[in-house]
Amino acid sequence: MELRGIKMTDCLFCKIINREIESDIVYENEHILVFKDINPAAPVHLLVVPKKHVSSIMEIDKLKDSEINEIMETIKKIAADLGLDKKGFRVVTNTGPDGGQSVDHLHFHILGQRRFEWPPG
Repeated sequence: MELRGIKMTDCLFCKIINREIESDIVYENEHILVFKDINPAAPVHLLVVPKKHVSSIMEIDKLKDSEINEIMETIKKIAADLGLDKKGFRVVTNTGPDGGQSVDHLHFHILGQRRFEWPPG
């Protein structure tokens, strides 16, 4: 598989982006894909994924500032569209195995419609 010139043969999210694996997509544009998590930790649990393969936030410099801003604006728009902005929601990105990252592709979890505690997990 080749995604924007980067060959990603084992990346689960690249396969979803390329429609090799089916997912429940809720939003898509040129740079971003948003889909439902298959193991939801809340009534609303979405994943916001850049289409360009970036392993984690430690490689964020592979994205243009405009792409990073677009991710944040997409999170804001989806939260508002779903009414999550009324009572609150959580946005999480895990980095590395000790941080709980299970897929080696940068992604942001949008979690909502339940109360969250601190500290997490």
